Amino acid sequence: MPETVVVLAPSPLLTVTIEDRAGEPDIHVHAGGQGVWQARMLASLGLHVVLCAGLGGETGDVLAHLIPGEGVELRSVRLRSRNGGYVHDRRDGDRSVVAEAPGGAQDRHEQDALYELALAAGLEHGTALLSGPHVDRVVPAGLYRRLTADLQANGVRVAVDLSGERLAAALEGGPALVKVSHEELVDDGLADSAEPADLVAAMRRLRADGAGTVVVSRAADPALALVEDDVLAVRMPPLQTAEPKGAGDSMTAGMVATLARGGSAVEALRTGAACGALNVVHRGLGTGSAEAVAAIADRIEITPCDDDGKERS
Repeated sequence: MPETVVVLAPSPLLTVTIEDRAGEPDIHVHAGGQGVWQARMLASLGLHVVLCAGLGGETGDVLAHLIPGEGVELRSVRLRSRNGGYVHDRRDGDRSVVAEAPGGAQDRHEQDALYELALAAGLEHGTALLSGPHVDRVVPAGLYRRLTADLQANGVRVAVDLSGERLAAALEGGPALVKVSHEELVDDGLADSAEPADLVAAMRRLRADGAGTVVVSRAADPALALVEDDVLAVRMPPLQTAEPKGAGDSMTAGMVATLARGGSAVEALRTGAACGALNVVHRGLGTGSAEAVAAIADRIEITPCDDDGKERS
């Protein structure tokens, strides 16, 4: 049995994407949302994934059939509200939004059931990745505080890919790994700007607030990481971009996969960066083979930095 990672995906999305195929519409229907995309990447790396999710309505019925697959086990809570979803048209090469539905809020009993489901799975398997909902109203920030604290207190390694109130709540529980984008740090007022020195200062504040390893993705620029007391720059190889969306989610999945297998934080950074780089060359999110990830990982450059974010030679 391969290593198992538990992924919390509070409310997955039903995604419909229209592509062009020889001048005809080509319609793709998939499960989506941050946690689903991360689970897909973890499974492609050879891990077993237990995806804990809330499902409801017609969209939830369809998702219950779409989510389980090779390497992904679904454990779900039945919701009274329906899951969200979207229809995107990509026939001209760009994403045009045809329609989007955010999904409904979970009531207190559904939140408790989802918390219990994720807690039990995390205690069973030892590594958990907590992803955020598509919209804030789905679950309250307090669920992340309780779940992070209770899992960490019982020896479970918790990684979070969150922002805003949910990140602040999870920090109270002391997560082992925090992944956040530079845009999120600036938007949340945690960094004064996107300049490396300000991002490093924000990373150290996250550490003081309870985070273990902190990783900040910066789109096409090298990611920054705070590993113990060392600031590192993570430089990816140049690759042509087919779909920039989802690179950060794939990066998080790659890091968690390595940590679940007993790898070091630096090894996790290398694999995570390779997953993020590979994601952008695909149109699908959270995709890529383990063989391709390994090949790209050999080309990832990791260098030490000063606190102003400047790389040392």
